[in-house]
Amino acid sequence: MKKKKQSLFKTIIKQIPSFICIALGATMAAAALEVFLIPNSIIDGGLTGVSIILNKLFGGSLSLFVFFLNLPFLVIGYRQLGLKFLCKAIFGIVLFSVLLEVFHGIPEVTDDILLAFIYGGLLLGVGVGIVIKFGSCLDGTEIVAILLSKKTNLSVGQVVLFINIFIYGTAIFVFGPDRALYSLLTYFITFKIIDVVSEGMDQAKAVYIITDKGEEISEAIFKQLGRTITILEGTGMVSQTKKVILYTVITRLELPELREIVKSADISSFVTVSDVSEVIGTHIKKKPIEKR
Repeated sequence: MKKKKQSLFKTIIKQIPSFICIALGATMAAAALEVFLIPNSIIDGGLTGVSIILNKLFGGSLSLFVFFLNLPFLVIGYRQLGLKFLCKAIFGIVLFSVLLEVFHGIPEVTDDILLAFIYGGLLLGVGVGIVIKFGSCLDGTEIVAILLSKKTNLSVGQVVLFINIFIYGTAIFVFGPDRALYSLLTYFITFKIIDVVSEGMDQAKAVYIITDKGEEISEAIFKQLGRTITILEGTGMVSQTKKVILYTVITRLELPELREIVKSADISSFVTVSDVSEVIGTHIKKKPIEKR
């Protein structure tokens, strides 16, 4: 029992830098929305965009709209990506919602629409990129996109794009066509900045793992992430020893969890991660994902 408590304490300590970075990213994203974009009637995509539209139509608190719209997808996120993701996502979304309320009282930086959408998009992209890089999210849209991609031939990126096209199309009737078009431009700026900050906006990541504990790692990936693994055999050039090479394809939201799985099973494993532009075929398991 004492060892378990010590292990849990060490795990919590290790995650503190991640939570600090998630807090920084959430702060930047909230500031981008409240002091640049929203005062100039420019909206974000995803559930945040839906929240802004609902807030415009019905009034009330934007932060409450953001929080309550994301709640169902936090549950889905737990089933899909595990307890660690859930903790980080709850922290990110709750803090993001609170900060939206905090920044709401701060005057806008500029009323120049061009400056607002450029700098707002840049700041938002950096903030969201940092949050994603450290294993969290500020919007439940991507969780929905992951689930839909597993049941259709669409990639996660395509699902997110289709959802946002619908949201920006709705924005035409709420904010007018010019503001909807500026919002769309902001989305593309944000998209590219996230690409840089989070080391690749491509949703699919190809992972090669060279390890001595192939069976243990592959079973953990299969049970916890629901991803199938291809097991290959190799020989070290210098040592001439037999090595197991695991190959799998995951989403970028699952990458932090996979790192933890590999690190806890075999700290000496060699792992490479690369972007995948397209995935054809099925690479997920059929049975429900095991809860942790």
